[in-house]
Amino acid sequence: MASTLRQRAASPAGEAEKKALIREAEQDELTEGQKFIVPDYTVKQLLDAIPAHCYKRSALHSSLYVLQDFALLGALVYGAFHIESFLSRFNLGTYAYYAARAALWTAYSVSAGLVGTGVWIIGHEAGHQAFSSSKTINNTVGWFLHSLVLVPYHSWRISHGRHHAATGHMTRDEVFVPRTRQERGYPEVKHDSEVQGLSVPAWRQAELAEALGESPIVSLFNLVLQQVFGWPMYLFRNASGQLHYPAYTNHFQPSSVIFRPSHYWQILVSDLGVIMALAALGTWGYFRGFREVLVVYIIPYLWVNNWLVMITFLQHTDPVLPHYSDKSWTFARGALATIDRKFMGPIGPYILHGICETHVSHHVSSKIPHYNAWEATEALKNFLGPHYHCTDTNFLATAFRNYHECRFVEDNQDIVFFKNARGVAQKVGVEDAGNISDSGIDMSPVDKEGKAE
Repeated sequence: MASTLRQRAASPAGEAEKKALIREAEQDELTEGQKFIVPDYTVKQLLDAIPAHCYKRSALHSSLYVLQDFALLGALVYGAFHIESFLSRFNLGTYAYYAARAALWTAYSVSAGLVGTGVWIIGHEAGHQAFSSSKTINNTVGWFLHSLVLVPYHSWRISHGRHHAATGHMTRDEVFVPRTRQERGYPEVKHDSEVQGLSVPAWRQAELAEALGESPIVSLFNLVLQQVFGWPMYLFRNASGQLHYPAYTNHFQPSSVIFRPSHYWQILVSDLGVIMALAALGTWGYFRGFREVLVVYIIPYLWVNNWLVMITFLQHTDPVLPHYSDKSWTFARGALATIDRKFMGPIGPYILHGICETHVSHHVSSKIPHYNAWEATEALKNFLGPHYHCTDTNFLATAFRNYHECRFVEDNQDIVFFKNARGVAQKVGVEDAGNISDSGIDMSPVDKEGKAE
């Protein structure tokens, strides 16, 4: 039953012709919902589709959002410091009092975490030079805001710029890079339908599910670990990044493979910002007590980490989003290999500054400020048609579904889509001319039952 993969150059006479006929048959059997028409835009076409005034950056306009965020944080902290005095006005029993206090502190930490994420997003925008037209202003604001949330500003700015320069590239992207079947150590392909993953036989799906299956409870537990530790693990040891990077690649050492020698002092300045923030937290704890630091800063900080990981994960991890080999990748294709999502009603647009709802336009041009990204998104939506990805599915439910379903991609293909534990994909790349994207791999013949010989 074991099969072997053979590169096309080693195929016997007639094998290429046979494969072409099979591919034509597969194409005819595809439904419209299964086809992913590979976009073929130029960068100029995408930029031209966006109105010129959307590119205008204003330090004053951007600063108003910084003031908004800090005013909200100030109000939340003020309220948090008065929770006990507020509850003392009511004649509550012991259990009712502690329940009410826990509820109010929880509401504070969740709310402060969301607003803190908004602060992070403004710092992120400064790192893209979208805060203003002044590089000095951008980097000063970005360093200050990101240091407050323990992010090494320049270090992350550089690696994030590399992500934008190679979004969706299987070997050059920087974060949430899909793991291949081989990298996961999953069973080898037995049936030729597994390469596309659209018509995998039931017997093979059952085999893969038994080998790869993960219960929803286990998936939820692992998702929680990702949400709590994913961000610091990315900064400290390149979690979810490229596997071919040296072990313990991180964002704090100037010698890291992520950086060039010319970045040396920028990395040290970034480290200094984090050290200063930690020193301030230590001083606060020394004079006011660790509990106050814990409930006012640390718990909301963990919520910030949670939202950052979840937002980034869902922007680039979905069964409908492609990833490309070096042969098939272009900047325009990578920029469109992301998806816009709705985040909890008005919270996304007003508290998180539209980072979820306008992410496609952000990848087309990261220098567009968030307050202009809404119009840019509408323009791109009208221009791109079916090549524009968006969804209004529940954000939290989608995070669990995608974590559970997006398990691996195939090796040695030019265009890949995530597959679930049963080896099933939702999409297959189709060139504009109607041809299924070639994987460059031939399978051994199959018997009448569809099993490999």
